[in-house]
Amino acid sequence: MEWFSAPDYWLGRLLFQRLTAAVYLLGFLAAARQFRALIGEHGMLPVPRFLARTPRRAAPSLFRLHYSDRAFAAVSWTGAALAAAVLAGAAELLPLGAAMALWGLLWLLYLSIVNVGQTWYSFGWESLLLEAGVLAALLGNGRVGPPVLVLWLVRWLHFRVEFGAGMIKLRGDSCWRRLTCTRYHHETQPMPGPLSWFFHHLPAPLHRVEVAANHVVQLLVPFGLFLPQPAASVAAAAMVATQLWLVLSGNFAWLNWLTIALGLSVVSADAAGTVLPLPAAPARHPAPLWYEVTVCAFTALIAVLSYWPARNLLSRRQQMNRSFNRLHLVNAYGAFGSVSRVRLEVVVEGSAASVLSEHTVWREYGFRGKPGDLCRMPRQYAPYHLRLDWLMWFAGISPSYARPWFTAFAARLLVNDPPTLRLLKHNPFPYVPPVHVRARVYRYRFTSPRVLRETGAWWERTLVREFLAPVTLHQLGRLLDSSTYPEGP
Repeated sequence: MEWFSAPDYWLGRLLFQRLTAAVYLLGFLAAARQFRALIGEHGMLPVPRFLARTPRRAAPSLFRLHYSDRAFAAVSWTGAALAAAVLAGAAELLPLGAAMALWGLLWLLYLSIVNVGQTWYSFGWESLLLEAGVLAALLGNGRVGPPVLVLWLVRWLHFRVEFGAGMIKLRGDSCWRRLTCTRYHHETQPMPGPLSWFFHHLPAPLHRVEVAANHVVQLLVPFGLFLPQPAASVAAAAMVATQLWLVLSGNFAWLNWLTIALGLSVVSADAAGTVLPLPAAPARHPAPLWYEVTVCAFTALIAVLSYWPARNLLSRRQQMNRSFNRLHLVNAYGAFGSVSRVRLEVVVEGSAASVLSEHTVWREYGFRGKPGDLCRMPRQYAPYHLRLDWLMWFAGISPSYARPWFTAFAARLLVNDPPTLRLLKHNPFPYVPPVHVRARVYRYRFTSPRVLRETGAWWERTLVREFLAPVTLHQLGRLLDSSTYPEGP
C-alpha cells in the first residue's frame, strides 16, 4: 500500500534507531556494572526478596523463571552485546522479521531488568527507553520504507515528553511562572555538570530568558510536530537545540539523548539533503502483508493505551513519569515540577576509632557524580546513569527516599563490600573497614567567582543536621536481617 510507508524518512529512522540502540547499550552496561550492590542477591534491595513479595502481574520479568546474580549478569551483558550489534548496523543486514525480533529482544531484556529494579529503576527515562524501543522495532529496517503510522507514533511520544514536561512546570512550582527557576536549578539539580557553575552565575535577565524559552519550546513548539514539512522539522530542531542546552547544563542520564533521538526521527532526507551530502537512499521492497498488519494492530493498541497519558496531560493533578501498564508501552512524562531552592547533600563518613569522642577523626567517602569534595569540579557522566548518586540526591531532599536502602548501604561500608565500593570514587578505608559510619546533611552552595579564583573551591558548605548517627556493624545488625548483607572480609 502506497500510503503505508514514507521512504523519504529513511534518514530519520536510521538516526532514531541508532541513537536509541546507543542508549540501550548504556542502559545494559550500567545494569551490569551496578546491579550486585543495588539489587543483587546480597544487594541493598535484593531481587529475590522483591519477587517473593510481588505478584507476577505486577512485575513481569524473565527473572520470574529464575534469578541469580549470574543470570542477571548474563541478561545485562547479552543486552549490551545485542545493542552494540544494532548500533553497528546488524539490524540492517537481517531480514525484516529478524531485525524486529532483535529489537524486541532488547526490549524484553531491559523490561525484565526495569521491572525488578525497584526504586533504583524508578526514573522516567527507563519507561521512555522501553517505549522508544517498541517504536524502533515497529519501524523495521532499510528493507522497507518507514511506516507512516509508526512515524506519527514517534511524534506522539516526542510530544508527550516535551509537552508533559512543560505542563508539569506550569502547574507546579511558582518560580516557573515567575521565570526565576533557573536561578536555583543549576545549583540544586540532582547532579551538576562541568558547566553548571557557569550557568548558575549567568545574569538574572538571562535566567528569565532561559525559562521563557523553555516554556515556548515545551508548551508551544511541540504542536509543530504535527504540521507539514518543513514546519515539523523546524519544531523538532528547536526541541533538539533545547535538549543540547540541557546536556551542557547538567547530568540527566539519557533523558536528553533519547529526546534528541525522537526529534531526529522527524528529519526527511529531502530536507537534510539540501544542507548535507547524503548517500543514496537504500533500496526498499514492498512491505509484506504480515508487517502491515502488525503495524496497524500495534498502532491501534497504542492509540487505546494513549487514553490514560492523554488524560493525565489534561488533568490538574498531572503526574510525572507515570507508567500505566507494566509493559511500559505508553507512559506519562515530566520533569522538575518543583525546584529546590537549597541543595542538601548527604555526606557519608567513617572512623576507625572504637570509642568516639569530640576528637575522633572522620574520613569522608567520595561519590563519582554527586558533590562532595569542595574543590572537585563537577564531572560529566550523562548519558551514563549513576543510580546510587541520584538516590543520594533524593535522600538529601527527604530521608523517606532512603529509608528502604540506606541502612543496608551503611552496613556494606562497614564490611568494605567490594560491589558497593565499586560504586564510589573514593574509599578512605582501603585496607581495614571502618568501625563506625555516620551520615550528615550539609547545605552546598556554588562559590562566587572570586572565591573560585582565590581558593579553587567550586562549592562551600555548612552543616545542617545529622542524617545517620554513628553506628557499628553490630548495631546495624539489630536493624537488618543478616542475610541482606555479606560477611566481612
